[in-house]
Amino acid sequence: MADSVASTKASLAPAQVALVGNPNIGKTTLFNLLTGLRQRVGNYPGVTVSRKVGVLPLPNGQAELIDLPGTYSLAATSLDERIVVDVLSGQVPGLRKPDLVVCMIDATNVVRNLFLASQIAELGIPMIGLLNQWDTAQKQGLQIDTGLLEQRLGVPVLPCVATKKSSASAVTEALSKALESPTRLKPIDWPEAVTEATITLRASMPKGMSDSLSDAEVHRLLFDANSALAERLDWEDVARRSAVKNARDRVQSGGFNPMAAEPLLQYEHLNKLTEGVVNRAGELPLQHSESIDRLLVHRGWGLAIFAAIMYVVFLSVYTWAGPLMDLIEWGKGSLQSWISPMLSSTPMLQSLVVDAAIEGVGAFLVFLPQILVLFFFIALLEDTGYMARAAFLMDKMFSWCGLNGKSFVPLLSSYACAVPGIMATRTIEDPKARLATILIAPLMSCSARLPVYVLLIGAFIEPQHGPFVASLTLFAMHFLGLAIALPLVWLFNKFLLKTRPQPFVLEMPRYHVPKFADIAWRMWESGVEFVKRAGTVIFAITIIVWALLYFPRPSAVEEATTQQFIATQGLTLEQAQADEAQAAALSQAIDSAYLEQSWMGSMGRTVQPIFESAGFDWRITVGVLASFPAREVIISTLGVIYSLGGDVDEESHSLQDALKGSTWHEGPRIGQAVFTIPVVMGIMVFFALCSQCGATLAIIKKEAGTRWAVFSFVYMTALAWLGAVLCFQIGNLLG
Repeated sequence: MADSVASTKASLAPAQVALVGNPNIGKTTLFNLLTGLRQRVGNYPGVTVSRKVGVLPLPNGQAELIDLPGTYSLAATSLDERIVVDVLSGQVPGLRKPDLVVCMIDATNVVRNLFLASQIAELGIPMIGLLNQWDTAQKQGLQIDTGLLEQRLGVPVLPCVATKKSSASAVTEALSKALESPTRLKPIDWPEAVTEATITLRASMPKGMSDSLSDAEVHRLLFDANSALAERLDWEDVARRSAVKNARDRVQSGGFNPMAAEPLLQYEHLNKLTEGVVNRAGELPLQHSESIDRLLVHRGWGLAIFAAIMYVVFLSVYTWAGPLMDLIEWGKGSLQSWISPMLSSTPMLQSLVVDAAIEGVGAFLVFLPQILVLFFFIALLEDTGYMARAAFLMDKMFSWCGLNGKSFVPLLSSYACAVPGIMATRTIEDPKARLATILIAPLMSCSARLPVYVLLIGAFIEPQHGPFVASLTLFAMHFLGLAIALPLVWLFNKFLLKTRPQPFVLEMPRYHVPKFADIAWRMWESGVEFVKRAGTVIFAITIIVWALLYFPRPSAVEEATTQQFIATQGLTLEQAQADEAQAAALSQAIDSAYLEQSWMGSMGRTVQPIFESAGFDWRITVGVLASFPAREVIISTLGVIYSLGGDVDEESHSLQDALKGSTWHEGPRIGQAVFTIPVVMGIMVFFALCSQCGATLAIIKKEAGTRWAVFSFVYMTALAWLGAVLCFQIGNLLG
């Protein structure tokens, strides 16, 4: 049989089977059920969309099952939807056109789900249909004649319950038969006006392009207002627009609105196909989802319940992850303490391994517990069906600035850590809204900023103004990012991204009992992806910063510092070395001197005039520069600068006292206190707004590209500098 996959393609390579369907229909649940541990996760070439492929054992060999992102139609707008079109069209480099499409259909809404299947039919790919949620359809009193539906569609159709293992064998057997004897879904018979428009559009294409596109792809140009297909075609924009307009005029002349013709004609076609297929026994009872929604999407109770759920999520990211983060920190410290003496004979290697390599690995592994906890809740809320309700409730809060309700959870998550918050934006379909959310997510005051706030508020605000003002200041620092982010994203959408206002259309899925195996899979995938993608970048940045803080390390610095130390203390070198406390103090003074003479120290002195208008001296500037890989690094850096060692923390009284006693050593303010209230507020505002997190920039680069990672760094750093300058200048004016 010329068409047989088994005799031609299967002998050369495993059959490619694409799993498609609407969002929230159970595709991934079925994918996990069929493939189990035989999965690999990566990215499609050139895009950030995740690619999940699993090995599916079959009686006559095996197949590769591709879990494509959920989509309602081939009219692609988001990245996820575009990759569906490209994969099914065979336009992804390194991937051939699928040998078979498994189209999942919601058994409780057959006609609407067949819309996607009917579009795919024009691609000419063999297909089978799975009526998922069959048990739910039966509970609702729906009677579906699968034999008649199979006859009308021309492809195999079978009931399925993706959450039950009993469905796996039936689906596997159907797949095996479909690969041996492929059948194709009967496509729609378009009216003459659409057929003529398609021919007209093909005739206008550059030479060779028409032969490479299927009718389904040509229809994307014809029917979609902003076709994603146009971006990958080598067709001059003005000529393409003119050709598309002429073709749409043909559709218009046939009595159809070209922008509404496809759904109207497709649903007319599908209604005829399914006539008599779906029957209902009795009246439709009130569904559980509808009963629950009366409470959960209520304007009053719904918001209260939502706030409580988000509080639990927010609190859990802190509390559940806390012990694991402490364990990682303890493990990192223990490993450093164990290895450090072994390398004491080679100080540079010791510092490289202990202060750079181990510290760099710990710098990104410490975020892993927060990511796992956050994605546990995101997966849980999505699988239960509640996430769609949360987006609906929060839509009004964000709609004025160009975002929608789906941006809320990523932004809230970013208060714990921007890394998982940015990863959570994958639930946002609109690519521009997703990008806008990514750009402002780092402005949320994450937990890494807290040590800076605690140190400065504890040293300067609380002693002078009391606990109430201190608490108010801490709250203001956490609120500042959000207060600036929303007007800022309005500006982005207005002038930079130029997002067109779009209605927030969202389907409310039925509530489900979550399948914890799927949740565990998602947690595992997110954790592995973070370690592989972000971890390497963070590690590299840590090594670079270590080198800038360590070199050039001239030997004369140690000798001069030692002489100055023993002269100041009135001791001999032997006396200083014999006393344990004095020896430690001498070592810390030498480290401080080396840091001042390092490349980072030189950079701090060089750029200090830029920060002088914010009241920063060179020591604060060095702390700021050293903190770009991770904000909390400023604590240990200041500890080294003030000869207290790098193991101080934000609650260290010795560091607080050192900051209080710090004075200017040069310049017009010589002898004056460095840390005044305006300076302290400026530092906190700088850290609240600046992009000082290698992990965050690495994730932005992965999710949005290098250009937007650079833009994020530049705009946030400029915004932070401006905020610090305003704090200092206005504070001084007010006295």
